[in-house]
Amino acid sequence: MSFSSLKALLSPTAESEYDVEKDTHDISSDGESSSGEVKRRESKDTKLIDGRVISDAIIGLSDGMTVPFALTAGLSALGDTKVVVFGGFAELIAGAISMGLGGYLGAKSEEESYHATLKETEKQTITDPASITETIHDIFTPYDLPEHLITELTSHLSTSSNLPSFLMNFHHTLPEPSGSRAVTCALTIALGYFIGGFVPLLPYFFVGENEAFLALKWSIATMAVALFIFGYGKTCFVSGWQGKKNIWKGSVGGLQMVLIGGVAAGSAMGLVKGFQALADSQSSS
Repeated sequence: MSFSSLKALLSPTAESEYDVEKDTHDISSDGESSSGEVKRRESKDTKLIDGRVISDAIIGLSDGMTVPFALTAGLSALGDTKVVVFGGFAELIAGAISMGLGGYLGAKSEEESYHATLKETEKQTITDPASITETIHDIFTPYDLPEHLITELTSHLSTSSNLPSFLMNFHHTLPEPSGSRAVTCALTIALGYFIGGFVPLLPYFFVGENEAFLALKWSIATMAVALFIFGYGKTCFVSGWQGKKNIWKGSVGGLQMVLIGGVAAGSAMGLVKGFQALADSQSSS
């Protein structure tokens, strides 16, 4: 719970006391607090990308770099480049649409769940104020605040019009979803899937009609590099980019992605070869 959020919910008396302390601190720090406030505003202004958008992009890229790669590797066993390209494109389009719809429906379900919980919370504030008061008290207790301050905050919030919003944020820990969240989620996942899945198809555009195995070799090399870069970047985005420890974590994450993609491609290719051998044996008999 941020202090600014807590301050917004304080009573007018408590706010004025806080303002006096803040003014005293401003005078004693010789402008350092003002500088810190400017830095905080600048850091907020530079945060241009929503973390949830990045998460959706990672989901799309992760699936796109494994499923279509496994399919194209399996189809390469047939030896026909056109079959690989047409089959790969068909899977890319169908997979991107499917992933996008899944992301859209998931975000819509999240939005509906939020509004249902909000409605139930608003109802509970009217029908069961005693349990709401106890809940507010429990929210503030872990922060080691003075008991009299917890009592004042609980008393103030119990009659505040912001009570449902407070409970959604600090009790249910559910942020209010954006109205465009579902569309953004769908487009991000679908685009990530298509971009990730298009990488293994690239070598097949530069070989002859019956050189699918040659294209497969280049596709494997391309995907090994792409999977490693993706795994490295995904890991370092969470843990950090600098330092030997983060570099090691990124390298392990990259190797894990290469291993997952290799197992998926090998399994698909083995199944296709198995089905092809079974079909040949049945036709010969």
